[in-house]
Amino acid sequence: MGIQERRLRERNARRQSVLDAARTMVLERGFNGTTTKSIAERCELSEATLFHYFQNKDEILLSLLFEGISYTGDLLEKIIAADLPPKERLARLWKTYTMITSEHPEYVHVFGHLARPMATMNISEEIKSEIANASGDNFRRLAVILQGVVPPGAERVAADLLWGSFIGLKTLRDTRKNLGAVPLPSGRELDQAFEFLDAGLRGASHKGDE
Repeated sequence: MGIQERRLRERNARRQSVLDAARTMVLERGFNGTTTKSIAERCELSEATLFHYFQNKDEILLSLLFEGISYTGDLLEKIIAADLPPKERLARLWKTYTMITSEHPEYVHVFGHLARPMATMNISEEIKSEIANASGDNFRRLAVILQGVVPPGAERVAADLLWGSFIGLKTLRDTRKNLGAVPLPSGRELDQAFEFLDAGLRGASHKGDE
């Protein structure tokens, strides 16, 4: 391995360690409580050294965002490639959302962060466009998955409904947990929520055939 290649590998490994630390900090302290100093301490770097890899906290969170969008896109592509019947496609989609929540809850937090006031204040128009395009690609994948499930032309609205329902339920659960209440909906209730959505979407499809 040449010197240049080794340096590149070391740099990528260091950047990844920063992202790994940021994931943990976001889940433990939220966005406001996560600082470049705390991230640097978690991955045993000085804050000055961290700035060799990321310009600021926003850049670190954006990297997590792009990572989450790409991760979700890969999972959606697998559902498309499986070529399943409509009901099985929906069930696989909801199971995929649940898996993202359990295995990478930091992605769900980052997705929700964009809805906050001033969340994109320090983001360039170019980066905002890249995020919008990458997210749009995932919603187009969702629309493909929903073909044959809902009436033609309703795929985008159905995609918004499914994604919005899942993110909303996750946010509701986290809100209750933060307030010291029982963190509902439970796993079983999430399954029940999917059954309601599935029945509604499939009912809309049949109504469109009338």
